Amino acid sequence: MNETPSPHGTWTPQGETRPRVSDDAVIGAIATVYDPEIPVNIYELGLIYAIEIGEDGAVKVEMTLTAPGCPSAQELPQQVQEAVLAVDGVTGCEVDVVWDPPWEPSRMSDDARLALNMF
Repeated sequence: MNETPSPHGTWTPQGETRPRVSDDAVIGAIATVYDPEIPVNIYELGLIYAIEIGEDGAVKVEMTLTAPGCPSAQELPQQVQEAVLAVDGVTGCEVDVVWDPPWEPSRMSDDARLALNMF
């Protein structure tokens, strides 16, 4: 019988284990972050390039911004880090801002395109 790993911590004779951090939980947290100039969350905008979750609960996020001169360049990565750190089981979060490949509107989800009337 195959058992699905529990997202919750469990107790073992060695002590309590950490809850397993899921991709969906991290994506859900990131989706609460919005660019203040655009009424769509940054995940749907396509600003998140990569998410890595370590066995120890450490998360690394690679993201970009819509433009190098983005006025939110300081606050958006910090908001992503804070949102991810709030996920149960996350032990740390590193957010790297990258510029290659450059962001372009084609990275947006269909929902984002619809919200911004960009079809």
